[in-house]
Amino acid sequence: MYLFIECWKARQEWITLSQADRADYLTQVSGGVGDLIKAGVEIVSWSMNDKNTSNRGDYDCFAVWKFPNKEIALQFEQIVEQSGWYNYFDQVNFKGSLSDPQSIIEAMIKN
Repeated sequence: MYLFIECWKARQEWITLSQADRADYLTQVSGGVGDLIKAGVEIVSWSMNDKNTSNRGDYDCFAVWKFPNKEIALQFEQIVEQSGWYNYFDQVNFKGSLSDPQSIIEAMIKN
């Protein structure tokens, strides 16, 4: 299993769109989510970034996805890029295989 976390906030290009244009764009983009679900992708959550968070990252929204493998996660990245999403949103991504605290602690010590 692969975990994918995306954090984003609106760029000026998004802010200047009308609400109707925003709705149209999001309808188009969300159309492919059903295909992802059929491929075994799980949406863990889409959330608003709580303003009362210690050491809060400067992003308004985030999504957590589970992918059955790295290849599908890579396909997802390509779909997002091709959709023009990054024209409208400033975004950072995190991707990695599911792990446990001890494995990560060991890796942190070695690196």
